Amino acid sequence: MKLSSHEEYGVRCLLRLGFAGEGGSLTIPEISQAEGVSNAYVAKLLRILRRGGFVKSARGKDGGYTLARPASQIVIGDVIDELGGRFFESGFCEQHAGQMTTCANTVDCSVRSLWRALQVVVDEVLHKTTLQDLIRNEHEMNSWVKSLPAPGLTSIELAQR
Repeated sequence: MKLSSHEEYGVRCLLRLGFAGEGGSLTIPEISQAEGVSNAYVAKLLRILRRGGFVKSARGKDGGYTLARPASQIVIGDVIDELGGRFFESGFCEQHAGQMTTCANTVDCSVRSLWRALQVVVDEVLHKTTLQDLIRNEHEMNSWVKSLPAPGLTSIELAQR
């Protein structure tokens, strides 16, 4: 599974605004410089996040971008969905049929079952995570992630993650 640059940098831009605090405002150049991505790309991501209702913008001298609601009410799963999508969506098999018009395994596919199960686990974690949860340092975040219940993993395996 790969995250697209939209998802990675979109969450990072949103997190940067989260670090600015409630009512804190940042401009595109400020976010761009802090995250090491171009102004144009930050602008594109912030447009997507604004349309999704995660950020709001203001023009003028005191303009910039702010969170549209408290960080505790911004669910990362919703943000990822807005920025680009999911690992396994309906229609996935039709898009990956090879040179055939329909997949050779449409009737009995163990791989499809695996991808669906993986998507359920990913969704479960992302929909339990808010922007407020991400406003932690790496050590705190590692502890928080380890506390999440993981299907089929023992506490020893969780500690090794």
